[in-house]
Amino acid sequence: MVNGVRTGNGKSNLRFRGWRRENGRVGVRNHVAILPLDDLSNAACEAVAGHIKGTLPLPHAYGRLQFGEDLDLFFRTLIGTGSNPNVAAVVVIGIEDGWTKRVVDGIAKTGKPATGFGIEGSGDIATVAKASRVAKDYLQWASELKREECDISELWVSTKCGESDTTTGLASCPTVGNMYDKLIPQGIYGCFGETSEITGAEHLAKARAASPEIGEKWYRVWKAYLDDVIEAHKVDDLSDSQPTKGNIAGGLTTIEEKALGNLEKIGRASKYIDVLEPAEAPAKGPGLYYMDTSSAAAECVTLMAAAGYAVHTFPTGQGNVIGNPIVPVIKISGNPRTVRTMSEHIDLDVSGILRRDMTLEAAGDLLIEMILRTANGRLTAAEALGHREFVLTKLYRSA
Repeated sequence: MVNGVRTGNGKSNLRFRGWRRENGRVGVRNHVAILPLDDLSNAACEAVAGHIKGTLPLPHAYGRLQFGEDLDLFFRTLIGTGSNPNVAAVVVIGIEDGWTKRVVDGIAKTGKPATGFGIEGSGDIATVAKASRVAKDYLQWASELKREECDISELWVSTKCGESDTTTGLASCPTVGNMYDKLIPQGIYGCFGETSEITGAEHLAKARAASPEIGEKWYRVWKAYLDDVIEAHKVDDLSDSQPTKGNIAGGLTTIEEKALGNLEKIGRASKYIDVLEPAEAPAKGPGLYYMDTSSAAAECVTLMAAAGYAVHTFPTGQGNVIGNPIVPVIKISGNPRTVRTMSEHIDLDVSGILRRDMTLEAAGDLLIEMILRTANGRLTAAEALGHREFVLTKLYRSA
């Protein structure tokens, strides 16, 4: 029960107030994004945001001489970021007109306002002046958009854990899993990933697929990551990466131990219904999805946001400080020391599970309540502290 409302298999009347976008999706934030096509355009985008207070610049390191699958992922991530329902409107600035237009056209398919500017032939000063006028108009327009009451089923909630320790698999990850077990039946979209971090529990992950075919699809993705990325590039093993030094300090001595805790995030009853490419939007309706992602926090959250997820839940043991510019990241911790020493980063304390004065059912209900509070406008700790980590995934070297 959450605030006297039945979740789980019972009918829920959980509601939140969000912004309904032109394509029907519902956002929980109302950003006007200033999106650079490439690294050369970061300065112009930040200049526009400097002139037009309240807009959100999204500088990044890539966008030049990429090709093939890497370029496809790049465009999918930028277009997906602008298309996220937490974004009301987008100004795109690029060094060249062609690729800039490709991003604008992709975002415009959602129906939201999007305008692009090319720097070549105009220079920074003229481009910034033109883009600033459009950004100002977008910002004032967005400021008058009204929230409306929405059913919980219209919320897309992703998850990824970080700086895991022994408490993560015992408390914070199971809390997320309990939330999914209660809300997936109510029609939300869920998402988990971190392909390398399931090593050692791959047989369990495969078995949690909704069908044998989806399980095989997942296994092919995991095996390809193992063979083409891990085995192809490791020196001897994954020491200091999987598990990290922080994981080891927190009592996780092997990737297998870490993987078992990781999978606690999908609960006891939820089964994933499809396997997504990085930044791919789900297309099979409500349910839990798996996304092929890195286990690096900023990369993973960026990819899930680009797929359209509007709220992110983030269990942490040792204390990861990750945030995201467009998606609120809710931190959950069951480590009493982290809750005490890094309290400014933690949104939900579930350390009572370890003391046995909080049940997992109660922790899951508290997380659902926190998700609704966040959807209704409460700033997460990461938002309040200004954490806006926006990191694109790159598959290989540029040309």
